[in-house]
Amino acid sequence: MARGGNGGLGFHMWGTLVNRDGFVCAVAFSGPDRDNQWPGSRIISAQKAHTANAFSQPPDGIGGRPDGLFQGLSLSTANLFSAVQPGGSLYGLQHSNPVDPAAAYSGDPTLAGLENDPIVGQKVGGVNVFGGGLALYTQDALIGALGVSGDTSCTDHVIAWKIRDAFELDNIPSGVLPNVAGGDNIIHDRAGGESASGFGHPTCTPPATAEAAALPLTHPLG
Repeated sequence: MARGGNGGLGFHMWGTLVNRDGFVCAVAFSGPDRDNQWPGSRIISAQKAHTANAFSQPPDGIGGRPDGLFQGLSLSTANLFSAVQPGGSLYGLQHSNPVDPAAAYSGDPTLAGLENDPIVGQKVGGVNVFGGGLALYTQDALIGALGVSGDTSCTDHVIAWKIRDAFELDNIPSGVLPNVAGGDNIIHDRAGGESASGFGHPTCTPPATAEAAALPLTHPLG
């Protein structure tokens, strides 16, 4: 990760995939073993995946404006930070859909990140409102989501975006940004504690901000 050009701390990561029903399908980590990451980031990655899946719409979903804007709206976890602050349009969302402790913390911890990780097949739940969670779209369906955690939240988003690009599951119908090219990318428009778009995320480091801004060009949406 340190050589990945992701603008962060160079830490190793946790990643989780969930299906459309929110059940964990796979958990993985980078680094030599499961002790090279923040231990808490494993469940955070599952939360992020659950959030992005739970609050994104399929491409044929009912809704959206008559001009087609917001049809099949994809919301990344990075898009939620400002919206859930006091006075925001989604204030209180972060307290809904809590993590299920029995699903999140049971099982043999030595299996974490392996094929039989204890949370695989479980619905961990949770709502996370900073970068790292992205919905996964084929050409015609929303099939679940990816959550990444272990570095700054901005870098988590950058890495998740690049992983989704590699999976070729980035066929985003629409996002909160005003064009498809931006889609559900992180928005750095907070100033004085307010977000101009209502969906902004705090900046983390200048390199991460620059890396995120370039994603629609270096790793364009499908």
